[in-house]
Amino acid sequence: MASIPLLRFTPTTPRLLPHPLNFNFLQTRIQTRTRIHTKPASISASYNPIPATDRLISAVAYFLPFFNGLQYGRFLFAQFPTLALPFQPILPLLSLYRSLPYASFVTFFALYLGIVRNENLNTYPRFNALQAVVLDVLLVLPMLIQRIFSPGQSGIGLKFTVWMHNGLFVFVVGCFVYGLVSSILGKTPYLPFVTEAANRQM
Repeated sequence: MASIPLLRFTPTTPRLLPHPLNFNFLQTRIQTRTRIHTKPASISASYNPIPATDRLISAVAYFLPFFNGLQYGRFLFAQFPTLALPFQPILPLLSLYRSLPYASFVTFFALYLGIVRNENLNTYPRFNALQAVVLDVLLVLPMLIQRIFSPGQSGIGLKFTVWMHNGLFVFVVGCFVYGLVSSILGKTPYLPFVTEAANRQM
């Protein structure tokens, strides 16, 4: 009688499913990539340009300290007459400004009360108008000091006066150009010695 060979069953090792942590890792990576791709959209949506009216008010405000500070350039204009050429286009406007009685006084309070303290306006023109007002106040102090101490018309006193006037003139023109261009572009100008004082008043 033929013998039937016995079948041997070898136990097979069951296949293990991936650990649940693997799914959590994939889910975390998907969420991270989603946040990375959606972040620039939220930034671009929150960008608000400065209105044209606010930029215009800010740019005009810087003419107040500029007109009042041109007097400090008389020594430079006398020594280098060609420096007065870039200012010739605004001479008619400057002459009109100086011909009006109390023009500087009225303009100063118009900026301060009408713009700086006007809460109906945005912060941008109010801050720039305040910087112009603070700069105008700072320009008055050297003239008061000069009248009180009277450095003299010759010698070291005259040299000190010339240096002071020349430095103030360059500072005023630099602040005016920087403030004017920044206001037109809708950027906030940060003037040395002026911005800190303006921030305390806002």
